[in-house]
Amino acid sequence: MSAPPDQTTRGTMPHQMTAGQAGSVLPELRAADWEVGIRKRAETGIFGVFAELPALVREAAAISWRADRTRTIVVLVTTLLAGVMSTFGLLSTQRLLVELFAAGPTPDRVRAALPALILLASVTAVRGGLSIVMGYAQNGLTPRVVQQAERRLFETTTRVELAAFDQDAFADDMERATRGPEAAATLVQESANVFAGMVNLLAVTVAVIVINPLLLTALIVATVPNFYAALRAGHLRYEEFVAGSVRRRRLWVLQRQMAERHSAPESRSYGLRGFLLGQYDRVMSAQTNVDLNLARKVTTTTSIGATISGIGLGGVWVLLAVLLDRGQIPLSASVTCVVAVQAAQRALAAVTFQLDRVFTQGQFLKEYLGFLHRATAYLPPAEAVGRPAPSPLQSITVRGVSLRYPDREECAVDKVSLRIEAGQTVAFVGENGSGKSTLAAMIAALRTPTSGVVEWNDQPLEDWDADAVRSRISIVLQEHHRWPYTAATNIAMGDLSEPASLDRIKSAARQAAADQMIQRLPHGYETLLDRTFVNGQDLSGGQWQRLTAGRGFYRDADLLIMDEPSSALDPRAEDALFQSIRSRQGTRTTILITHRLANVIHADRIYVMHDGRLEEQGTHAELVTADGRYAALFTLQAAGYQPVTTTTGEPK
Repeated sequence: MSAPPDQTTRGTMPHQMTAGQAGSVLPELRAADWEVGIRKRAETGIFGVFAELPALVREAAAISWRADRTRTIVVLVTTLLAGVMSTFGLLSTQRLLVELFAAGPTPDRVRAALPALILLASVTAVRGGLSIVMGYAQNGLTPRVVQQAERRLFETTTRVELAAFDQDAFADDMERATRGPEAAATLVQESANVFAGMVNLLAVTVAVIVINPLLLTALIVATVPNFYAALRAGHLRYEEFVAGSVRRRRLWVLQRQMAERHSAPESRSYGLRGFLLGQYDRVMSAQTNVDLNLARKVTTTTSIGATISGIGLGGVWVLLAVLLDRGQIPLSASVTCVVAVQAAQRALAAVTFQLDRVFTQGQFLKEYLGFLHRATAYLPPAEAVGRPAPSPLQSITVRGVSLRYPDREECAVDKVSLRIEAGQTVAFVGENGSGKSTLAAMIAALRTPTSGVVEWNDQPLEDWDADAVRSRISIVLQEHHRWPYTAATNIAMGDLSEPASLDRIKSAARQAAADQMIQRLPHGYETLLDRTFVNGQDLSGGQWQRLTAGRGFYRDADLLIMDEPSSALDPRAEDALFQSIRSRQGTRTTILITHRLANVIHADRIYVMHDGRLEEQGTHAELVTADGRYAALFTLQAAGYQPVTTTTGEPK
C-alpha cells in the first residue's frame, strides 16, 4: 500500500525556524526491533503465510513439549476430543430434529427424541468439560514456556564474552531476541487455538457430508469468500502499520518531549510549546490521512467479501429449498445445515485472526532461535572449562598487547608492554581515547587482546579459569550501572561469595566517603535507589560514584582497578577517596585511571598513554624531569590553580 508522502523524514535543520514552521527537525528513525514479525507479515502474501505455517506450528509443538509434556498431551487430546464432540453434537442435533419433525402426536415425538436430546446434552457437557481442562492446561503451559525460553536466553547473554557487545549486529540481534520468550508462549497458545479451529472446521465438514455431500459445496461458497476477505483486510492493516511506523514512533518521541518531567524545564524556559505542537500537528495530519485511506480500503475489501459470502449463503438456502422440494433431505437436515454454516463461520473468523498471530509471533521466535545459534560464536572456548584457579597475585605482566575494536581502523591499544608488582599503586594517564580503559579491561580479563598476552604471576590469563581470575579483581568503572536495589545491596554486590555483612558494608562505604551520605537517606542503607519503586530515591552522579567505589572496596581483591573514580565527586569526597586508595599502597595492588594528575603523584609508577601506545613511564618526579607529555599535562592542570595576575603584576 502506498502511503502519502511523509515530509517528516528529513533530518536537516532549517536555516531559520519558528514555532509554526512546517519543517521537521526529527531525523529518520531506525526500524524498531518489535516490528520484525509485523514487517515480515506485510511483505509476505496471504498464501505465503500458509506456506510457512506448518514449520511454525512444529516449532511451537517442540517448545511446548520441552516445557511440559503432560500439559502438551492434555491440550492435544482435549482439542481432538472437543472436535469429535462437535461432530457428534451436530449429528445429535440433526437426529433430534428428525424426531421432533416426524409425524404423530407431540408427546410421542418428544419421547422418541429423548435419546437424541440426552445424547446432545451429554455431548455438550463433555465438550464444556474438555474446554475447561484444555484451558487449565494452556494456562499452566504458558508460564513454563516463558520461563524456559527466558532462562535459555539469559544463560547465553550472561555468558558471552564482553567483546560480543562491541558488535552492532550482536546488539541488534539481542534486542530482537528479547521478544522471543513472550513470542514462544504466544505462538504455543495461538497454534493450539488454530489447531482447535481447524478441528472444529473438520468436525463441521464431516457432519455436513454425513447429512448430504451436496451441502459441502454450499458450505464452502458461503464461508470461504468472507474468510479470504478477512485475511486480505488483515494484510492491508499490516502494510499500513509498517508504512506508518516511522510516523507513529516519531509521534511517540514528540509525546515524550511534551509530557515528561525531564523535558519540561527547557520546554518552558525556551518557549518550545508552539514549536512542539506544530511538529505534532504536522506528523499527526499525515498519519490521520493514512488511517482514513486504510479505513476505506478495508471497508471495501470486507464489504466485497461479505457480499460474495452473502450471495453464497443465499445459494445455500436455494439449494436447501430444492433438496427439500425434491425430498432428498428432511427438514431436520436443512436446519442442521444452517447450524453448521454458522459454526463454520465462527471457526473461520477465529482461525483468520489466529493465523496472523501465529505468523507474526513465529518471526520473533525465529529471531530468538537465530540469536541463540549465532551467539555461540561469542561463548568462551570449551577447553576453558576445568582450568585451574590462579594463586594470589604476585605480578601482572603485559607483553606486546594490542586490541582493535570491530568498527575502528586503528588499534585502541597498540603493542603495549609493562609489569606491575604486587602491592604497587600504578596510574594510567593520558588524554581521552588514549587506550587507558581498554588496557585495564584486558588486565581485568574482561577483554581478550587481538595480539600479545597478559600474564598473571608469569602465566597467561588464558591458562587460568577466567571466573576465578575475575574473583580476585575488583573494578570500579566510570560508566557504572545504577543497580535498582538498596544502598546496602549495591555495595554488597561487590562480593556475593558469602553472606553480606552490614559491618563490612559500612566499612567499605566509609572507605568510599559514602557512609554519611547513605545515613542521610530516608531509610539509610535499606533505601531503594530507584524511583520506580515505592519510597525509592534518586542519587546524584557523585553519590552514585561513591556507592560504586564502595562496591569496589567491599571486595577485598588482590587487584583494584579504579577507572575515573572521582570525576563527579566534590573536593572533600575526592580527597577522602584517594586517602583510602593510598592506604592500600604496599599491601594491595591498585591500578588508577584518572585525568586529575594531582591524585597520581604518590603512585609507585605512572604509565602515560597516547593514541593507544605507551609513551612514557616512571614516577611523578621522573616524568616531570623528563619534560614530556606528562609534564605538559601536569603543568597545564596546575596552572588552573594559580592566581590570575593583572598587567601590573597584582593578583586579580
